[in-house]
Parts: sequence; structure tokens; C-alpha cells
Amino acid sequence: MSVSPETPTLETERLIAPPLLERAPRSIAAPRNRVGWLVLGGRALLIWLPVYVLLAPALPPFRAVVATSVVTAIWTIGLRAALSTYFTLGPAVASAAGTVMGLVAISALDLWVGLELGAVRLAEAAIAVFFLSAAWEHVVRSIAKRRVLVVGTGGCASEVLSELRNGHHAPFTMLGLVGERGDTEGVPTLGSFEQLSQIVAAQRPDIVVLTDEQVGAWAVDPLLDLAPAGFRVVGVSHFIEHALGRVPLHHLTPAWFMSMLHLRQKPYTRVAKRVFDLVVATLGLLLTAPLLPFLVLLVRLTPGPVVYRQTRVGEGGRHFTILKLRTMRPDAEDAGSPRYTQVGDDRVTSVGRILRRTHLDELPQLWNVLRGEMSIVGPRPERPEFVDLLEQTVPFWTRRLLVKPGITGWAQLRCGYACDDASAAEKLSYDLWYLRNRNVVVDLAICFETALSLLFRSGR
Repeated sequence: MSVSPETPTLETERLIAPPLLERAPRSIAAPRNRVGWLVLGGRALLIWLPVYVLLAPALPPFRAVVATSVVTAIWTIGLRAALSTYFTLGPAVASAAGTVMGLVAISALDLWVGLELGAVRLAEAAIAVFFLSAAWEHVVRSIAKRRVLVVGTGGCASEVLSELRNGHHAPFTMLGLVGERGDTEGVPTLGSFEQLSQIVAAQRPDIVVLTDEQVGAWAVDPLLDLAPAGFRVVGVSHFIEHALGRVPLHHLTPAWFMSMLHLRQKPYTRVAKRVFDLVVATLGLLLTAPLLPFLVLLVRLTPGPVVYRQTRVGEGGRHFTILKLRTMRPDAEDAGSPRYTQVGDDRVTSVGRILRRTHLDELPQLWNVLRGEMSIVGPRPERPEFVDLLEQTVPFWTRRLLVKPGITGWAQLRCGYACDDASAAEKLSYDLWYLRNRNVVVDLAICFETALSLLFRSGR
């Protein structure tokens, strides 16, 4: 059986089912099971206590206990599903999604069975569940980090190590590598391929990363022998996506894009996306309308037009005119040669620096959203001159044109300005993650993180 790191639907990217073989020692899985039950029990207890406090005064004792237990079970399932689905977005976003999922299910059950929970008590319980769950998951990620074992010591292994170092906040601990000694960058080589079974039994990893197809083809049998240990097996590409929210371009093949057409891919319809854009853009214009006259006066302090118009490339390669409040001198490109914008760009005016730091110069793009040329969340639109260059230097760059460009996006939150091919490739790795994982919850999470970034981390 071969294993491909680019195709997350293959056998190595699934949970290894415990019933496959019975001869693996139970002691291997015991410590992990205890930690798992502790995490699950803590999560359930933090739901049960506030719900019971809210329901006890309104219901008879026995009925309050039963209702609380039912509500806790439903909310625990919802949180567990959300924490698995939205792992990359962080504990706060995952807890919010799980809280909403549980609230919807409990509200439906209340209407059907008649638990007499009441809208006010349910709302209070949801608020308590969200804050307690987010705090609990943050503690769990900080303390009970997932243990990662890498099988193979080639170039792919080095990239996994590099990615984990760059994502130092990721809740993972590197145990070491299995294979012939190579460029391990300070991470211990635990043994040869022939010792894989003993190493897994001794190290008890939560995740085993296979660095290439040849390693995967050889490692499947010994890993199946230890199936009851309950670890997961993934390829390099899928692990980096799951751990750090980006797609490693070096391991990308055209087959990766087929996953967006897979039967299991959850659809994010154009109608749902458009409704989201219209609602957020309309609210944004209404909330910022009182600020616009003041911003116009600021821009008029420097010579030139108030609104800057520039041709950008949108969905499907179609050109459109993007609108911004002018932040540069009118002669910024008199030489006729397009230039990347950089941090500390000397073409930016004093007023423009303030607008760029707060991103208020991009408010007119809400009109681009209403016109259907842009989305609230998506890759940043690029100039046609740069598109022609990036098509030749950055693999798969034009695939980001499969969706509408956005005012904010996953890449914008993770990277600074793209000022060369290397930084453009880095941003593309995040854009492709969004391309495959986009949905309403992801868009809401990006909007929320954008708001926090504007308030507390100006300049991103």
C-alpha cells in the first residue's frame, strides 16, 4: 500500500482503527487514553456546573439533574466536533462554533421534548459554556501538547521541523525522527526503520508523519501492528495544513487541487458567500459612514485625488478597478515601472502612513464588495503586471484566482506585505489553505481576528 502526502483521503490520513489487530500491548495506549478522558471529563464538567446552576432554581432536583446531563452531553459532542474541525483557527473560534452548534441542537430538543429551559437561561448557559470551554482548551493546548514522530529523514523531514519551529505557538511536541541519520537540525534520530515498532511503543506518539511515498509503503505494516495505540498517520502536506494553517508549496501537485472537488468536501455556495459579503459590507459602510468625511479631509491635506483607482486581477483573471483612499504621492510611479509596496515605503505620505497603519484606506473597497468584484474575505487582488511575473516564478500562483479577492484574508493576517517572489509564495501557501477550507465559520473567524488585529496590532 502506498502513501501520498498530497492526498489526505488516502489510508494513511485516516484514523487507524483499533480492531484491526489485537496483539499490540494495551499499555501503549493507556497513558494517552487517560489524558483523553481527563480532557473530555474536564470539558464536560465545565459545561455541567454552570448549566446546573442555571436550571436548578427553575426545575425539581431530579429533573434538573437529568436536563443538565442531557444538555451537557449534547454540548460536549458539539464542542468535540468543532474543536476537531476548526483546530487551526484556535480554541476561541472552535469553542464559539461548538457552543453555537450545541445551542441550536439544545434549542430544537427543548421545543420538541419540552425541557422548559427558557431562552434567557439558554443564552446565559451558552455564554458560560463558551468562555469556560475556550479557557479550558487553551490550557489543554498549552500543557497536553500532541506528540509528533516523523518517519523518514530526507528533505521533507527537515521541512516539517522548520515549519514547527516557525509555528512555535502550535500545540505540538517533536519526539524525534526514525530513519537513517541526516540533516535533523538538532532533533534526535531515534533509530532505524527496522526499529519503528519498538520506537512507537516506547515514545507513544499522537501523530506519525510519513515523509514520502516510499517510506509510507514500507511503514504501513508495522504501524498497523500497533493500531490499538490510537495514533493518527498523516503525510507531510496534510500535517502542515493541520498544524500551521498553510500549504507547503514544495510538496504540492495538481492532484492536491482535486480535493476541492472531492465528494466529502463541504460546499460553501456562492449564494451563502454573497449573502455574507452583502451583510458585512452593508454593516461596515453604515458603521464607518460618520468617519468618511473626516478621512476625506485628511487625504486632502496632500496634493492629489482623494480616491485612488487601480486595475487589479479578480476571480477568473477578470480585471476590475479597486478603490482606495490615496496614501501615496501622485508621482509615485512616474517612471512607469510598477513597484511592490514595502514597509517604510518612501512614496507614502504622512497621512497615508496613518491610514495604512489602521487600514482605513481600504474602506472604499466595501463598495467593490457590494458591486460583486471583491469579497470580504479572500486573497488580496494583485496588479496585472505582477500577475504575469508571479505566474512564471511561483508555482500554482494563479490558482488563488479561483475565488474572489478579499479585503482581508488568512494570508493577510499571517504575513506582511509581499515585496518579492519569496514573500508572494509564502502568502500563497496561506491563500491555498483558505481556498480549501473556506466556509462561513472560517470567514467569521478571519473577520474577528482582523478586528482584533486592527485594535491591538496596528500595521499588520
